Amino acid sequence: MEEKKPKYDLFHVDDPYPEKHYILTDEEKKASKFGKLVFPFPQEHNEVVAEGTDEDYVVNPQAYFRGASQIPGAEFNSSYQIFVKPFFLDRVQHRHKKDEFLVFLGANSTNVFDFDAHIEFTLGKGDEAETYIIDKPTIVRIPAGVYHCPLNFKEINKPVMFMASLMQPMFGGIYDLPDGTTMEMYYNGPRQCKYNEEKKCDACGKCLQEKWDE
Repeated sequence: MEEKKPKYDLFHVDDPYPEKHYILTDEEKKASKFGKLVFPFPQEHNEVVAEGTDEDYVVNPQAYFRGASQIPGAEFNSSYQIFVKPFFLDRVQHRHKKDEFLVFLGANSTNVFDFDAHIEFTLGKGDEAETYIIDKPTIVRIPAGVYHCPLNFKEINKPVMFMASLMQPMFGGIYDLPDGTTMEMYYNGPRQCKYNEEKKCDACGKCLQEKWDE
């Protein structure tokens, strides 16, 4: 008779490292090896709105992950916003050096498929441009180099969770100018410089050179 082996339950295993628990304080993070990889979300209030536009189109405070300026070495940045009113978010076409993903979900915490909104988003430029209507939970991949926008939240009957995730250390895009040249622009949020508390971040990129294990 074949002997039965005891079943191994991956979900009920004693903590193998009972002494290595850290709280997210600067002191404890410095004492840990991987502390730089754990970053609590700071609260942000959007400072970029069109002139004359009310700021109550989105729930505040908002959460953003600002990429490598917050977790050294990260090749990813993302927004986490809840839209409650119609808003023309991005009117100007642009492209990125890396892929971007846009996620649209219902903001009902018990059912993200509870979705009632009409959002219009354009992919492509000129004759190849295509505008898509988003009226259900959707994710859009924007390959590197592909022109996109406008992005218009035209009708919001129920709150929408919106996440824009760009596979770059800092958010930025490439814009075509009327004279045929291009301009590369970066934005790192309404936050203070990592090295000078009296200076507002100007997206200089110095903090992007840091490595998590140094």
